[in-house]
Amino acid sequence: MRTSAKKPRLPVEAITYETYDWKPRAPEMHSRAEVARQTGSYASAVTPRIAFWTPAMSADLSADTEDATRRLVEFDAHAQRTFNTDDPALGPMSAILLRTESASSSQIEQLTTSAQQLALAEIGESHKANALTVVGNVRAMEAAIRLARDISEASILAMHEALLRRQRGFENEAGRYRTEPVWIGPGEAGPRLADFVAPHHSRIRGAIDDLITFILRQDIPVLVQVAVAHAQFETIHPFTDGNGRTGRALAQSIMRNKGLVGSTAVPISAGLLIDTDRYFAALTAYRAGDAEPIVREFASASRIAAATGTALVNELSQQLDQSRAKMKGLRSDAAAWRLLPALVGQPAVNTKYVMDVLGLGEMAALRALKSLTERGVLTETTGRSRNRVWQHRGIFAVLDAYAERIRRMSAH
Repeated sequence: MRTSAKKPRLPVEAITYETYDWKPRAPEMHSRAEVARQTGSYASAVTPRIAFWTPAMSADLSADTEDATRRLVEFDAHAQRTFNTDDPALGPMSAILLRTESASSSQIEQLTTSAQQLALAEIGESHKANALTVVGNVRAMEAAIRLARDISEASILAMHEALLRRQRGFENEAGRYRTEPVWIGPGEAGPRLADFVAPHHSRIRGAIDDLITFILRQDIPVLVQVAVAHAQFETIHPFTDGNGRTGRALAQSIMRNKGLVGSTAVPISAGLLIDTDRYFAALTAYRAGDAEPIVREFASASRIAAATGTALVNELSQQLDQSRAKMKGLRSDAAAWRLLPALVGQPAVNTKYVMDVLGLGEMAALRALKSLTERGVLTETTGRSRNRVWQHRGIFAVLDAYAERIRRMSAH
């Protein structure tokens, strides 16, 4: 097991270990050498309690987290001002930022899909496995925001249920704690050579109760609380699959619960995506007893989220302005005007989506789509006479540029 040789800069109690025996459950699926390697005892982590942990922060770390917190607050206020909505949490800008955060969180787990495929999957027009899996992460993020007022075991299970119910092969695991070992690192036939073996499943419920007590405290700087709660959740690893994505959804829920942000999901996973090796190393350092690296990671990710998120908000706003200019002269009560803002959150639409969102009949929905197509706001992309799909190419261009910006940052 890897441990940090340095003196902890933000000390937390390190994990300890307990021993269990393991015998490969399907030895016929593995070589004799692998079966021999994976037969015997292994060390399973025991998470320390953090409910009453108090951070002993350096002045430098305090200044770092305060600066990052201020950037998030400014970004949140800018998003609200830009889209000028009475209830930003329910607006289309919230939808696209939430979807962007979901896609980045999934990409950390090597689940990649384009903005276009994700939007098509949302309206049932794409059946690509990765797109459908990322839609599950969108549902988990939505649950995280919706349930943020009452963070509890039930809300965490609801996030996970929303995440996995569409993931092929894991539907029966959705919203349920694991009942078997999970590990990170090598070892297909067993955990004996793994880098990290999560706590025994019998310890999960008690560890989650302790984590929730920590989350509900009001005497810790919010960004520190978010980072440490996330690291503790990842160490508990309570599910068979989807722990990382659920843990990052939980981070959104905590930020919303504490009032750090109010308008939408913050694209903080894009910041973590910049250097995933450093992010995973910070989680390892946390388990070894030093919380500073993970707090620094969240502070850095928050600044990246604020900067890239602000640019994204501005570019999407410009697309709306350009679309409004193209619609000049259209009757003010035309349904097309009501559809336009929804395109920010859902830039690929079909007739059914327009009917559902605007409460229109089929002919009225088609008239709205025709008006936007004739003015160059939308493009019909299927070429079919039935089951047609319309896309706002300008919004997709902005989303693709955002994804490319994050890729370039991670390449440096």
